[in-house]
Amino acid sequence: MAAGINRRAFLAGTAAAAATLHGWRSPSVFAQAPPGERPQQDDSARIVFPRARLPLTFIIDDSTCLVNMGHFCIPQFHACYPDRPVYQKPWQTFPREIPDLFVREFGEWCASRGVKGKYSIVPYPACTGWLDRELPGWSRKDLQNSLQLVRDLMLPNWDIHPEMITHTRVIDLKTGRPLEEISPATMENSWPRQPQSVDQIAEYLAYALRILRNCGLPCEGITTPGGFGNLVKPELSLAVQQAVRDVFPVEIPHYFKYVIDGDGSTEPTLEHVSGLAGGSPNLTVNIPAGTGDWFGGWEGDVEPRPDLYADAEATSGRLVELLLRGQPGFFLCHWPGMYSNGTRTGFRAFQRVVDSIHARFRDRILWMKLSEIARYWATRELTAIRRQADRVELESPFECPDLTLSCTTQRISAPPVISWMGEQQSLREVQRKQDLVSGTWVREEDAVVVCFDIRKGRTELLLS
Repeated sequence: MAAGINRRAFLAGTAAAAATLHGWRSPSVFAQAPPGERPQQDDSARIVFPRARLPLTFIIDDSTCLVNMGHFCIPQFHACYPDRPVYQKPWQTFPREIPDLFVREFGEWCASRGVKGKYSIVPYPACTGWLDRELPGWSRKDLQNSLQLVRDLMLPNWDIHPEMITHTRVIDLKTGRPLEEISPATMENSWPRQPQSVDQIAEYLAYALRILRNCGLPCEGITTPGGFGNLVKPELSLAVQQAVRDVFPVEIPHYFKYVIDGDGSTEPTLEHVSGLAGGSPNLTVNIPAGTGDWFGGWEGDVEPRPDLYADAEATSGRLVELLLRGQPGFFLCHWPGMYSNGTRTGFRAFQRVVDSIHARFRDRILWMKLSEIARYWATRELTAIRRQADRVELESPFECPDLTLSCTTQRISAPPVISWMGEQQSLREVQRKQDLVSGTWVREEDAVVVCFDIRKGRTELLLS
């Protein structure tokens, strides 16, 4: 697994900044989660990116219903870290609300462009109120309307994650109240400071997930706030698997925690894989981001620098760099930075970045939700692949749309055929890889690339 760093460290510019920010050593010195089991896969038949395109996703942190986390978080962080300039900003002047009118504007624009990603919903945002009960300062109708907007507008194209319970103070799960002490040990961004078992961490995650379940918001993954879990990475990964599956009927749990910088791979990694022999494996998918937040910051008052993602012609910038390297383009922001304290400058910068990327890369990218990415990578890595001459046998533990397989071959005189449980599907030829959709194939110099919806169990690909 490529080394990942704390998100706030990446925003500050170096991993060393993380040690200053929250008192951690660089997270890379701690044990990573183990990968677990893998099946055998024939080298002559490789599962490539879906539809032979570069996956793209937009990861939104610090979002929730109505509450502007930039306004409510700062005084709580300041109480713990009074000497840090970032927590001395004039939060009283920041709006307390990010209105649903902006959520609708953002969501409708993204839907018109096919943008997909992850949208956090903090369940007890900065201790202001419970989203499944009451949110003081807003009427119950306001809260219910806000939740309904997320269900109707955001859910089709966005995965919903809890970003822990409060994103600020650690909660006593027995009382639902913040712990009395105010210190790094009682802030979610740096919890836990002591060893915790998988069950203890999972209990905390499940508490947050149950609140969102009460709100009618399905979750297949979680997002960690800041340095949450830095000292217990293997336990955290397994706790995600345990908590998500306990609260929701989820086949492939995933989480977002890390930012990959430099030359590291931005591809997701599978962790704690077990049970392959039984055909229903247990696993956690770790999906990183590949950029910092250069829109408006978690406070909402930072000047956007969209060219750090992509300049107007999409010739430079971190996102352009990733796509030109053939890497997934997973990019990051914080919701207050989209709203930018009412100016929307972060949102306008984001719109320009998306339009620039589309202008240059439209036929080479594929927008995906994190759950879709998790499913594809789980299928890609855990499907056993055996080959005998012109017959490729795949044993998949999951269903997955748009599975794309590149098979070396010297000749092919008839369309490839997919066979599953006695059903056969002859694939339709297209002339360019960019035109691949499910049920099609394309010729290459020494290979064919096929795209189809794989089903659980044994599938045969017949080449002739």
